[in-house]
Amino acid sequence: MCGIVGFTGRRQAAPILLDGLEKLEYRGYDSAGIAVSSADKDGQPVIEVVKAKGRLKVLREMTDEGRFVPGVCGIGHTRWATHGEPSVLNAHPHYAKDKRVALVHNGIIENYQSIRERLLSEGYEIESATDTEVAAHLLDKYYKGDPIEAISRLVFRVRGSYALGILFRDRPGEIYAVRKDSPLIVGRSEEGSFIASDAPAILRYTRDVCFIPDLEIVRLTADEIHFYNVDQEEVEETFSRIEWDSKAAEKGGFAHFMLKEIYEQPKAVRDTVNPRIQDGRVVIGELGMSDEEIARISRIQMTACGSAYHVCMTAKYMIEQTARIPVDVDLASEFRYRDPVLADHTLVIVISQSGETADSLAALREAKKRGCRVLGIVNVVGSSIAREADSVFYTWAGPEIAVATTKAYSTQLAAVYLLAIAFGKARGLIDRTKEEEMVEELLRLPDKIERVLEEKEKIQRLANQFSNSRDIFFIGRGLDYASSLEGSLKLKEISYIHSEAYAAGELKHGTISLIEDGILVVGVSTQSELFEKLVSNMVEVKSRGARVLGVTSYGNYGIENVDDYTIYVPKTWECFSASLVVIPLQLFAYYVALAKGLDVDKPRNLAKSVTVE
Repeated sequence: MCGIVGFTGRRQAAPILLDGLEKLEYRGYDSAGIAVSSADKDGQPVIEVVKAKGRLKVLREMTDEGRFVPGVCGIGHTRWATHGEPSVLNAHPHYAKDKRVALVHNGIIENYQSIRERLLSEGYEIESATDTEVAAHLLDKYYKGDPIEAISRLVFRVRGSYALGILFRDRPGEIYAVRKDSPLIVGRSEEGSFIASDAPAILRYTRDVCFIPDLEIVRLTADEIHFYNVDQEEVEETFSRIEWDSKAAEKGGFAHFMLKEIYEQPKAVRDTVNPRIQDGRVVIGELGMSDEEIARISRIQMTACGSAYHVCMTAKYMIEQTARIPVDVDLASEFRYRDPVLADHTLVIVISQSGETADSLAALREAKKRGCRVLGIVNVVGSSIAREADSVFYTWAGPEIAVATTKAYSTQLAAVYLLAIAFGKARGLIDRTKEEEMVEELLRLPDKIERVLEEKEKIQRLANQFSNSRDIFFIGRGLDYASSLEGSLKLKEISYIHSEAYAAGELKHGTISLIEDGILVVGVSTQSELFEKLVSNMVEVKSRGARVLGVTSYGNYGIENVDDYTIYVPKTWECFSASLVVIPLQLFAYYVALAKGLDVDKPRNLAKSVTVE
């Protein structure tokens, strides 16, 4: 969602803020602004705020790339409207009374209305429709010269999720920050200190970062970073080093981040799988569970949002087949509200690329409250889910900038394959020979993904034919149904074409009434036991006027007797097929959006990390 950047140091702040905000454009936004500490003509400290509606280039032009806003300490923000329409007035940063406090905010303050009414009764003038300005005035009310005390009082007063970057006029050269349930990191280098919503914003300047724990307050100067708890006591925090090359967060010659990340999938899958293979065996040291503990698992509860939810759907099929453990899958946004029954020896698995997804984090906390062991599968080291889970399985996808996930999805699939093999082995259902065979095939997947990528021109030609479609449907059975869900989501996310995925066996229970002449139906079929059934479903839709695109494995050439177009992927073990069929589905979505002239990396109304409910 919204993006925050802050810098204090020995360089001009505004150009750094604008550069960092540009690296956060993928998060989605409709306005942008910066606030810089400086001095007036009499040498008195002031906070200069510049804001603009629209893309960041408008703010760049207004400030002459930051040169019109001098000062070595500042904060910046890209806003995605929640409270109040997109406008300069509602854009961040927001001043408090007399302009002695300025702040930026990610998240939602749930009790802002009651605070607003109280502040208005006390004579505060609130100009915008945002919850953020309310926080600025409340902080001003509490500020009596000690920033840590004022922020601590604010934390006790507000409810909701937030990450705040704060400047105090009488504290030039200092930035303050605090977070609850919304991501925020600090970084340090010889040039100064940084805050940011996400690492790509500051990778150009530093890779030494600390993920701020919930409800901790940070004070940053050019040379020092201090952490405080809500009792205003100083505490120690550890920094970690991000190993991503800063160029990994750049396009590298590709037209879009999404295409670059599609092509990075072979490497990302290798990086996730290879460290967990030793002498032909799966070894997941970070799992922290003995074979005896795994054998005692009576049920697995998986929960996630969006594409990660589709990974859970795939995992359900594979874990149940491989390890014979019952698996339930819930959307994280529904999980904690349905009063779930979590029996003894239930393992809860939470999957999230960012490790900060609000609903997934809430589901984790609900599971922990009910006494369950929680395993997090995340891509961001030190993220909230990584810190709060009992154990964490990191996917090594590197930075994913495009809003529509591709390589993070593929590494999550690889992670659940490894878990399924490890669980099956621990429960005595996979012997050494079968494990070695599965591992060998798993290690071949990256090469097979590369072979699918070689078909991009054919997929682009198909996409161009259907770029003007009004509706496109995806059908599949079993694992292919889970892949169809992801293919449909990718298409609707970036092309804005109405698309749905259905379990093919449900066609006659209402869905087939939507089929009409010329509509495209994508049939995904890689499961041999279900192949003939899926072909029959393709015949059904074609007889009602649909155009049919089949996606299947090499060798299933009989599909050409039914479909109008065919995309083949290399043969693999059928339990791993999702990793291959998703590639043409991603490319198809990408090229449809490209043909429509859309901004593939920044689809409307969407953000990369959904950190509010």
